Amino acid sequence: MAKEPVKLIANNKKAYHDYFIEDTYETGIVLHGTEVKSLRMGKCSIKESFIQEDKGELFIYKMNISPYEKGNIFNKDPLRTRKLLLHRYEINKLLGKVKEKGYTIVPLKVYFKGSLVKVEMGLARGKKLYDKRQDIAKKDMRREAEREFKVRNLN
Repeated sequence: MAKEPVKLIANNKKAYHDYFIEDTYETGIVLHGTEVKSLRMGKCSIKESFIQEDKGELFIYKMNISPYEKGNIFNKDPLRTRKLLLHRYEINKLLGKVKEKGYTIVPLKVYFKGSLVKVEMGLARGKKLYDKRQDIAKKDMRREAEREFKVRNLN
């Protein structure tokens, strides 16, 4: 069986900066036709979006899918709430973890897997300010080491 091509639409880099991602889940999402066409053009943002539970189901809030230009009356509200598609046992497992102190669910990526739109979400624990500073210091050290290595190899 051939592996389906994956085309990235949106990535949430801020989530990796603000949270420790402990587990990831791939979910489907309920969309309307013009939203899918807009996603094919890459018009999506998940920077400010978040995932919450409502009546035993998971929904993604503030996910911005820009209106499709040729969609006229069929376009939906760009910031509308969208339902995520998961199995009941996955939802129960996630909600059990979220009830623990400090855990939340954040969207990480939106992508096409074959012809289907998928959302990768992560079970995350918030970082403290000193954790963020440590990550920035590690990145700076790694970048400096790569620069030194590059300069040394050019000579």
